[in-house]
Amino acid sequence: MSSTIQTGTIETAVPGRLDRLPWSRFHYRVLLGLGTVWILDGLEVTMVGSVASRLTESGSGLHLNAGQIGLAAAIYVVGACVGALFFGHLTDRFGRKKLFMITLAVYIVATVLTAISFAPWWFYLARFFTGSGIGGEYAAINSAIDELIPARVRGRVDLLINGTYWLGAAGGAALAIVFLNKDLLPADVGWRLAFAVGAVLGLTIMLVRRHVPESPRWLFIHGDQDEAERIVGDIESDIIEQTGEQLDEVHESITVRQRKAIPFRTIAHTAFSLYPRRAVLGTALFVGQAFIYNGITFNLGTLFTTFFDVTSSFVPVFIIIYAVGNFLGPVLLGRLFDTIGRKQMITATYLGSALMTVPLAVLFLTDAVGPWGFLALVVATFFLASAGASAAYLTVSEVFPMETRAMAIAFFYALGTAIGGVTGPLLFGSLIGTGERSMVTVAFLIGAGVMAIGGIAEIFLGVRAEQASLENIARPLTAQETGGEAEAGGEDAGAAGPEARRRPEAGGGERDAQGHGRPQRIGQRLRLGPGTLLSQARMSGLDVSELSTDDDLLDKEVAAIAAALTDHGPLTRDELARRINARYWGPGRFAAALRTAMQRGAARRAGPRRYAAP
Repeated sequence: MSSTIQTGTIETAVPGRLDRLPWSRFHYRVLLGLGTVWILDGLEVTMVGSVASRLTESGSGLHLNAGQIGLAAAIYVVGACVGALFFGHLTDRFGRKKLFMITLAVYIVATVLTAISFAPWWFYLARFFTGSGIGGEYAAINSAIDELIPARVRGRVDLLINGTYWLGAAGGAALAIVFLNKDLLPADVGWRLAFAVGAVLGLTIMLVRRHVPESPRWLFIHGDQDEAERIVGDIESDIIEQTGEQLDEVHESITVRQRKAIPFRTIAHTAFSLYPRRAVLGTALFVGQAFIYNGITFNLGTLFTTFFDVTSSFVPVFIIIYAVGNFLGPVLLGRLFDTIGRKQMITATYLGSALMTVPLAVLFLTDAVGPWGFLALVVATFFLASAGASAAYLTVSEVFPMETRAMAIAFFYALGTAIGGVTGPLLFGSLIGTGERSMVTVAFLIGAGVMAIGGIAEIFLGVRAEQASLENIARPLTAQETGGEAEAGGEDAGAAGPEARRRPEAGGGERDAQGHGRPQRIGQRLRLGPGTLLSQARMSGLDVSELSTDDDLLDKEVAAIAAALTDHGPLTRDELARRINARYWGPGRFAAALRTAMQRGAARRAGPRRYAAP
C-alpha cells in the first residue's frame, strides 16, 4: 500500500475556528505543556557555560580543558541537528503529540547520563543525545504551538515562548551558584546535581504535556477529521462554559485532499522548488543567530575567567544577568512583531545587534572596560539579538505548508545550526584558549557579520506574516491539489493562493498579493484588541492601513475601557473585561490597557479590584 494513500477530499473550518478562539485556559495549558521546552534548552546550554570552569579544574572528575569544553558544546549542537532532522520527519508523519512525548523522554534519559559522566568520551556521548532530544523538541513543539495559537497573537506568543529559554538559563545559572559552592558540595558532585535538575524538570513537564491534544490541523489533513472536529469542539465548549458567551461564527472553510502520509521527496520539493526565497531566508536567519549565540553563550564563563579574572564560582552571577537581559528582549519587543510587522522588526533586531557588537569588540580589544562594563555591553547587544533569534524560529514555522512544518523547522534549524552553531563554539573556544584578546575580537566581528547577513536577507526576502492565518501564509500541499490554478505553485502563489482554496460561506471579497482584503461591505462584528481588531478588519475587507500601529490599537483599547465604565458605572475587573471582550486581546494585554487608562485619567480605582469612570 502506498505511504501516500489518499483518504478523501474534505471541506473544514477547523483553521478558522482555532484562529478566532479567545485566549483561554486551554492556551495557557498549551504554553505550560509545550513552551517549557525552551526552559530545558536554556538550562542545558547555560549549565555548561556555568560549570565549564569547574570542569576544567582538577578534582572535578572530568578535568576538561577550554578546547574540550568547546568540543562538548559543538557535539551537543550536532546532536540537536541530527535529532531535529530525525524526529522532525517523524513528527510530520506520525503526529505532533506522539513525538513531543518521545523527544522529552530522550532528553530526560540523556540528562541523567550526563550527570553520571566519568570520562570525557561519556560526557560527549551524553551531550550528543541530550542535544538530539532538544532538537527533536524544537521540531515537534514549534509546529504544534503555531497550529494551536490564534493567528492574531501568534508572533508575540512565539517570541515569549522562545524567550523563556533565558528563564531556564537564569535558573540554571542560579542553581549553579549553589551547586558549585565547594563549602556545600564536593567539586566532583555539585556539577552532577546541576545537570540532574534538568531531568526532574523534564519529568514534571511530561505530566502536564499528557493533557495537550494532537494538532487538529495535522489530524484533518492526515485523514482523521472526526477527531479534529471533536478536539476543537471540546475547546470551544470549555471556553463557552468559562465565559458564558457564544463564540463568533466562522464564515470560511478550506478544502483539502487528505493523505495518511506525505513523502520526504515532496517535503524537499516544497522547500526548494516552491519556496526557494523562503529557504534562503530561513538559512540566513538561523546561521546568524546560531553562530553568535552558541559561540558566546557556551563560552561566556571561560571568557570571564580568562580575561577578567572572575572566579568560577562567581561566573553564574554574570550569566543570570545576561539571561535576564535576553529574556526581556522578546518580552518587551514581541508585540511589535504583530503590530509593526515581521519584516521591520526582524531586520531591526538583526542589524541592530550586529552594529552593537562592533563597539563591544573594540572595547574588549583595548581592555577599556572591566567585567561589569563588558557585561553591560553584552546585555545591550543581546537584548536585540534574542528577539531576532526567537523570530527565526517563528519565521520558518510560519512560511511553509502545514504538512512540512515540523520538517521545515528541523531542516533550517539543523542547516543553520550546523553552519553557525557548531563553528561558533569551536571558534570562540579555540580563540579564547589562546589567551589573546585580538584573536577573540576576530570572533566577535565574524559574529556581527553573520548577524548582519540575516538582517539583509530579511529586507529582501522577508514575508509579511503578522496576524495572518497559517493557511494564508502558505497553503497546504493537499489544498494545492484540489484546483487547477494551484498547479502552477510558485512562491508568490504560496503567499496569495490560500484564498483561492478557501471558500467563504458569507462575505468574501478579493484579496491582494499578501492575502489582505480589499474594501467591501462589512460582513461581521469587529472586536477590539491587538491583533483581533486588525485581523478581523482584514477578514471583513476593511482598509487597515490606519490600524497597523500598536499605539492606535492601545488607544482603541483605552477608549473601550472608558466607554464601558461610563455606560455601566463602577465594575469589577472581571466584569469590565467581559464587557469589552478583553479575552480576545491576548495574554497580559488587558492589564496593560487598564493601567494606561488610569495613567491617562480615563479610569480610576473605586475599591479593591473595582474601577469607575473619572
